[in-house]
Amino acid sequence: MASDNKSIFRTKSIEAMLSESGKGLKKVLGAFELTMLGIGAIIGTGIFVLTGVAAADYAGPALVLSFVFAAIACTFAALCYAELAAMIPVAGSAYTFGYVGLGEIWAWLIGWDLILEYVVAVAAVAVGWSGYIVALLKAGGITVPAALCNPPGQNGGIVNLPAIIVLFVVMLFLIKGVSESTKLNNILVIIKLAVVILFIVVGIGHVNPANWHPFFPYGVNGVFTGASIIFFAYVGFDAVSTAAEEVKNPQRDLPIGIVASLLVCTVLYIIVSAILTGMVPYKEFHGNAAPVAYALAKVGINWGSALVSVGAVCGISSVLLVMTFGSSRILFSLSRDGLLPTVFSEVHPKFGTPIKSTVLVGVVTMVLSGFLQIGRLAEMTNIGTLCAFCIVSASVIVLRKKRPDVTRPFACPGVPITPAISILFCLYLIYKLPQFTHMVFVIWIAIGIVVYFIYGKGHSIMNFEEQK
Repeated sequence: MASDNKSIFRTKSIEAMLSESGKGLKKVLGAFELTMLGIGAIIGTGIFVLTGVAAADYAGPALVLSFVFAAIACTFAALCYAELAAMIPVAGSAYTFGYVGLGEIWAWLIGWDLILEYVVAVAAVAVGWSGYIVALLKAGGITVPAALCNPPGQNGGIVNLPAIIVLFVVMLFLIKGVSESTKLNNILVIIKLAVVILFIVVGIGHVNPANWHPFFPYGVNGVFTGASIIFFAYVGFDAVSTAAEEVKNPQRDLPIGIVASLLVCTVLYIIVSAILTGMVPYKEFHGNAAPVAYALAKVGINWGSALVSVGAVCGISSVLLVMTFGSSRILFSLSRDGLLPTVFSEVHPKFGTPIKSTVLVGVVTMVLSGFLQIGRLAEMTNIGTLCAFCIVSASVIVLRKKRPDVTRPFACPGVPITPAISILFCLYLIYKLPQFTHMVFVIWIAIGIVVYFIYGKGHSIMNFEEQK
């Protein structure tokens, strides 16, 4: 067996992690901003796009139960996140927690996985944003040429210019500072919450219970498949923990932000999916990228449909902001630990943001969204999130045994049962994902293992710390 200083399973001490925390990054976030960050990432594509797809193709009216099942799985994982985020308020999310609990190789793999997950999600969501904004402009009498709003090979496209422009603006906001970015996010979140509540108030009077029959058109199995697909909707609270080093009182505010954002969004998802499938027969949502707006137009509320489209643009904009923020912080953490080139851990002296990580993420997502048809690759997000949840849950169990002495401002209840249930839920949802998703995941992880042994292991700061 390899010695400790050479082992790929070497762990980083909590004390070492905490000593690095906050070097250069500005601490400007509180519980409210964190909750809004979570809602900003969670309510977006999931509620405005995926609800229709999951209802039409996987669960039917039982989509309500898909959201319940996914929310239960997330709740167990969220409690684990809350314990570790409060105990180790360091940027990096599951990567950081895995490094302390399970060892360097596991931390690297989940960090590598999360980078792909976030970047692909941002690119895919930017394409969705482009579709909504082009439709809104057309409704206002402005037609964007097909060549400038589609990638090459799709409807005569050359470049998806709106997607590139919105990601460039997001990048500039994130470079300027977290405080400015969260203020923008708060405004966008308030607008989209108002739109979602408007849909609930207006739509509930147009529910026809007959549309809920049959309730299980795809069988009970469809509920679980639907849950694995819409799990994309819940990735947001992972993004909350990536902001750990920029929180003023992380021990108190991180658990509040994680749990509160999950609870608010779960309630809204369940209500919206019930009303949506009650207003319109689930089959009509097949291939529809704007199910909420479609449902309102279907029952004759065209003004509401237009408002929902505006809300969707705001909602998806906040997802882009938070997800780009999260990916840059994970890249920053990997770089600071030497597993990727250290240039990406440089912090801007004036703005206090990891500028080079932010620019790299911005450029890569702009290229992906502007010139590629993302297609099924967006499904990678689900398996990446689920794997991250497994790593975090396992780390809670390990650290309870290895480091019972460390103060836990928030203690996950029912350990080890709660994290074990979280792992089982997530493994089951991974199993239910399409085969294509499993294939892409295996290929990306294989590339990650090669990168680790060629570069990461030799450049890890653990090598130098252990030689002192």
